[in-house]
Amino acid sequence: MNKQAEGCINVQTKVFSKDAVLVLVASFFYMSCPMIVTPIITGFTGMLGGTGFVMGVIGGLVNLVSLGCRPVAGNLADKMDEYHLALAGSGLMLIGCIGYCVAPSILILVLARVINGIGYACCSVSMSTWLSILLPKDKIGSGMGLYGTVQALGMAVAPAFGIKIQSMFGYRAVFAVAVLFALVTILVTLLIRNHGIEDHSGEEPRRKGLQIIDGKVVPIALIVMLFTIPYLATQSFLISYVEKKGIAVDTALFFPLYAVVLVALRSGFRNYFDKVPYRRFLFISMVSSVLALLSLNFMTSDLLMIAAAVFMAGGYGIMCSVSQAGAILLAGPGRRGIANSTYYVGIDLGAALGAIIGGILYGSVDINLFYVVLLLCPVLCFVTYLVFRKELRAV
Repeated sequence: MNKQAEGCINVQTKVFSKDAVLVLVASFFYMSCPMIVTPIITGFTGMLGGTGFVMGVIGGLVNLVSLGCRPVAGNLADKMDEYHLALAGSGLMLIGCIGYCVAPSILILVLARVINGIGYACCSVSMSTWLSILLPKDKIGSGMGLYGTVQALGMAVAPAFGIKIQSMFGYRAVFAVAVLFALVTILVTLLIRNHGIEDHSGEEPRRKGLQIIDGKVVPIALIVMLFTIPYLATQSFLISYVEKKGIAVDTALFFPLYAVVLVALRSGFRNYFDKVPYRRFLFISMVSSVLALLSLNFMTSDLLMIAAAVFMAGGYGIMCSVSQAGAILLAGPGRRGIANSTYYVGIDLGAALGAIIGGILYGSVDINLFYVVLLLCPVLCFVTYLVFRKELRAV
């Protein structure tokens, strides 16, 4: 066995080796790459002549394509080293972002979004699987918690950055920065020496062929989907919700505040992610999610909006971290790729359904019932736990 392979399968003595830190850095930039485009891509589509429906489809196309590609990416992550899968994914994201820069028509923009979605699926599965391989087994919870924090920062900082650049320099300047983010992801990935190769000796032979999802992880995927739906509905319609109700609040504060609180919570709980059972975090986060939705429902001032952001971080934000770690532990060694893929299927479904359900509620239901209906999500989370409580006791 060569030295590189030996290094790849040795148990890490530190929680975060140099390679693990580089994976976190690469993860921040791969996440920031599509996120900086997200708030302005619909406006760019409209500038190219797209209707409102087309604007919405192109806006959600990356997540829809990613949803379809994740099972393939998950299987690849368990059959090849994460290094090459991450390079392939970031390379595709680079091509997609270049496509945005030069797109003369909606057709080219659609093609670029599809390519970006495939690359995003590969990067999201490979990076998370890669980090889990580099972490000691007893530190997967805290390690993946920090990984989630890095992703949350990308999701909060990049969109605000994109809006600012677009207002100053135009759409294509934002796309140029997205190209830069993809290039940085590739360059950082090239610096990582441990290529994410697991030792599968002594394990039962894995089934051949394409496995769509990991059955053990399905309960966690369902739970994270139900937490994602109200978050994405809020992300998509908070400004419209506030305008329709005529509430005098500064909605620009919501998501940056959410990110700050999330970083603080994940840092404070980092020593508990590996010690406290999953179900306890689930119960706390369900209560926090209910309080977030109630705060938004009765919001009349910035104070309640701030409370909603804090509770949203304690609900959706915390559950994303503990659910990803739980998925990896439930699946077991040699199946981290398909475990992460199944987890991200829950995220993608929640993202797609959150936007769709939010649109239906906003357009068809009394605005005062918007968050009342979304309160069904934490209720369904509890029902899901009751149905799968035996399986979830393993984490």
